[in-house]
Amino acid sequence: MQTILGANGQIGEELARELKKNFTSAIRIVSRNAKKVNDTDEVFSADLSVYKEAVEAVRGSKIAYFTLGLPINSALWEEQFPLILRNVIDACKISGTKLVFFDNTYMYPQNDHVLTEETAFAPVGRKGNVRRKMAEMVLSEIESGELDAVICRAPEFYGPGKTQSITNTLIFNNIKEDKKLRVPLSAGKKRSLIWTPDASRATALIGNTPDAFGQTWHLPVDKKYPTYKEFIRIASGIYNKELQYTVVPKFVFKIGALFNKRLKELLELLPRYEYDNIFDDSKFRNRFPEFQVTSYHQGISLIKMNSSQSK
Repeated sequence: MQTILGANGQIGEELARELKKNFTSAIRIVSRNAKKVNDTDEVFSADLSVYKEAVEAVRGSKIAYFTLGLPINSALWEEQFPLILRNVIDACKISGTKLVFFDNTYMYPQNDHVLTEETAFAPVGRKGNVRRKMAEMVLSEIESGELDAVICRAPEFYGPGKTQSITNTLIFNNIKEDKKLRVPLSAGKKRSLIWTPDASRATALIGNTPDAFGQTWHLPVDKKYPTYKEFIRIASGIYNKELQYTVVPKFVFKIGALFNKRLKELLELLPRYEYDNIFDDSKFRNRFPEFQVTSYHQGISLIKMNSSQSK
């Protein structure tokens, strides 16, 4: 049994499909209101902030994938994320279950340094501090030898369906609504964006590779590292029209944050858009050379197709 904790978000859903396609039909879907992704899935509705429910959710699982997300709210993250992860870690120890921890890059410094698995944590803001604490919890368990775990770390998303990210919101949602595109802070800095189905495929692969455990992996991205200007140029060719965009400066975000709680929550993530953001995935590529990374051209084409089908 392979169990996905937080299975009804974009990553969890795609992970369930990938596991069924290439690894196992014995999949348990866990979330507050669990729903099947594949017709063979077992569903288990649980509040993982409740210890007993976390233990039952994991019981009998060979591998548990932590893909759970929470709304972008610093207070909620501080209250819930470490508690939930602690419950899941303890549940895995009780059941002898391996843990695959799906992580983001919020704990990294927001500067122009190339990001590798060895980059020291230097978070900016409350959410970054929460994610550092969570990553350190998993690393501590790995170092103690008490838990067989692995960290799968992904940079900013772009993707189809329910994918949530600043890029999807400001670029693809606006394309869909025929609005002018918005670029945060700079159109000339290199970006590392991961195609969400690639993130899920890579996570499933790592989870089913025994010697991949006990360490951190950067999940693979298209190594073109386009600027937003180049990214929008690719999209313009695919959508067969010249997509117009405007660069939104930091002071506009700060003014908006006075009136919009969601914008206020995003302010701590803005510094990364002032610099080239290079996410080094060479460790993964060297270990899994057969893995086919989706190019930005392919990904944007699939978003367009997905958007057309959903109309």
